[in-house]
Amino acid sequence: MRDVTPTEPQSPTDLPRPLPHGHHSHASSHGHSHGHSHSHGPPTPVSAHLRKVIAAVLIPFAVAVLAGLIVMWPGGAPPHKHSGLGLDQQTRSGRVVKIEEIDCSKAGATPQQQSPQPGGGPPAAQGPCEKSEIEVTSGPDKGRTFTELVQPSASRHYTVGQGVVLAYAPKAPKNLQYAVTDVDRTLPMALLAGLFALAVVVVGRLRGVFALVALVVSFGVLTLFILPAILHGSDPLLVAVVGGSAIMLIALYMCHGLNARTSVAVVGTLTSLMLIGLLGALFTQWAHLTGDTDDQTGLVHGLYPEIEIRGLLLAGIIIGSLGVLDDVTVTQTSAVWELKEADPSASWRKLYGSGMRIGRDHIASVVNTLVMAYAGASLPLMLLFSIADSGIGRVATSEIVAEEIVRTLVGSIGLVASVPVTTALAALVVSADRHNTKTRAKSGPRARGASRGGRRRRAK
Repeated sequence: MRDVTPTEPQSPTDLPRPLPHGHHSHASSHGHSHGHSHSHGPPTPVSAHLRKVIAAVLIPFAVAVLAGLIVMWPGGAPPHKHSGLGLDQQTRSGRVVKIEEIDCSKAGATPQQQSPQPGGGPPAAQGPCEKSEIEVTSGPDKGRTFTELVQPSASRHYTVGQGVVLAYAPKAPKNLQYAVTDVDRTLPMALLAGLFALAVVVVGRLRGVFALVALVVSFGVLTLFILPAILHGSDPLLVAVVGGSAIMLIALYMCHGLNARTSVAVVGTLTSLMLIGLLGALFTQWAHLTGDTDDQTGLVHGLYPEIEIRGLLLAGIIIGSLGVLDDVTVTQTSAVWELKEADPSASWRKLYGSGMRIGRDHIASVVNTLVMAYAGASLPLMLLFSIADSGIGRVATSEIVAEEIVRTLVGSIGLVASVPVTTALAALVVSADRHNTKTRAKSGPRARGASRGGRRRRAK
């Protein structure tokens, strides 16, 4: 007869029945197989009572998030007249069809002088200018050509056949309507995205596929709900909470399954997000941070004056912390579950202590990762302030730097707090789950060995 590995009972009524006398050796081998495979399989289901408790907490929350999505759904970004500034300009596709080297002075460009740069740097680049002929490849003017002059000191030079992005100004004189504003990076970016997806699927297999689907859904929530809702004038903080909660629910349950372990991670993430929101609101107001510290933010505020810029700053703090929070809470919950599987008799206190020892290592690495991520994104800004004629205190408390400090430290506090909160919740759930404790006690080899010993003693 073929040996079939038993499945984990889902409720008290599904517990395995006692085997007839004389079949205990076969049952023992089944119990060993079950215990070994369980450590590598899905998390142990919890009792019906605990499932009801978890559902009573998360179902109203999920319903509230869904209601928020429906009520605030923007239906697309609001229309506006293009200002022609920065990113807010009409664009067309183009292609470089010809490049010719000419004398800069003959082309009407200011000749380059062989002079040292400020601060003792190398002299400016010398050489001929490049006269590039650009063809418009999209829009009603497809096939039209114009010239673009590139000086030797320019940071970007073109090659024949290279795709470019053109800024289009319909009200400008005809010979000035088009200008190259960027290069076309579609191919390398698409190739990089393909390599990323391939790596995730090869290593993560089916779970990697679910992770990619969750990533697409999260990006959809961001672009179809969060950004347009903010542009329509909804409170950015409320939009970030609703949208971020939707992303959290979809991503966690899709990647890790609809089970109690994931639900504990969801509760831990939600608790930490609330703390991040409260601290962010407190310190942005106390430090008098306006959020209007760069040209792009000023442009958005100019186009949509009804947007609350400080709320936009808070929304960025919450959304920026969400991805790292998910990682921390899922890891801590999984650690506690595995600790309980390794030692079913462990108490809540022992599980919490062991989980926190794992969490402290996680805190050290994650906080450093978060700080370095923000530092890397702000590296040009840090270089400017490193040469500024101001003390470190003055630089650190200036609004543009203080905003990044608040963003980093508030997010880090939320990450640190998520470890004890999630660890405690996970330890409470697995310790309170008497159903699984009884199941393991009945199916474990020691319990069966003890029962056989008891039968022998009774026989004597």
